[in-house]
Amino acid sequence: MEKQMLKICALQMNVSADKEKNLTTAESELLAREGQMDLAVLPEMFCCPYESSLFPEYAEEEGGLVWQRMSALAKKLGIYLIAGSMPELSEGKIYNTSYVFDRQGRQIAKHRKVHLFDINVEGGQYFMESDTLTAGETFTVFDTEFGPMGLCICYDIRFPETFRSMGKKDIVMAFVPAAFNMTTGPAHWELSFRMRALDNQIYLLGCSSARDPEAGYVSYGHTILADPWGQVQAQLDEKAGVLMETVDLDREKKIREQLPLLKHRRPELYA
Repeated sequence: MEKQMLKICALQMNVSADKEKNLTTAESELLAREGQMDLAVLPEMFCCPYESSLFPEYAEEEGGLVWQRMSALAKKLGIYLIAGSMPELSEGKIYNTSYVFDRQGRQIAKHRKVHLFDINVEGGQYFMESDTLTAGETFTVFDTEFGPMGLCICYDIRFPETFRSMGKKDIVMAFVPAAFNMTTGPAHWELSFRMRALDNQIYLLGCSSARDPEAGYVSYGHTILADPWGQVQAQLDEKAGVLMETVDLDREKKIREQLPLLKHRRPELYA
């Protein structure tokens, strides 16, 4: 029986205030790797600065320019594309939304960030997404020939219930477009991905934007792939770069058989 291998690409790109430049960067970097991947992921707010006050200016309705360009890119490359996230305008509200396109460029899922990033760390980061964004209300799973895949956005990773909800559909991998900062990144980025991958016995990919010290919000970077054993399979540094890896889903099955955490859960006691 042929081994089940998934080729993934995560683009840790520089994000500027120029939407067209951001789109062109995403397109050119992925087109340069045509034929080398089954699935590609972009960072959180890949087409605009990660600043709450700017989200209304960059917001687009579903089917807008960014959506169209990413749909066409997925179709041209024949890949699944998780188009990072972008500000989505819908019925007068703005969401932090990630669209998923299949190999034909069809939208097969979208995730609206469920947990908004409202923090005020003494001596560290202050940020209030709720100033301009509305929270999503659903957890997101989409189907592929490799199995069901989970999707959430950045701050969602901090809530175990996010992954337990997706896990009910037996996801084999999950993706997190993200932008941790210089307060939370060094402290919690790698720990969060290793922990959630281990708890749920999945491969877990976090795709960040590259670090720009001059930006209003400075991203930590360090795009990461954690495996079902809770180890880091690959990780970038803070600079712009591309993470290309092959995920061995047969190994995931073996880990679940040998250390059957998911079978040993007793949900009737957890309420």
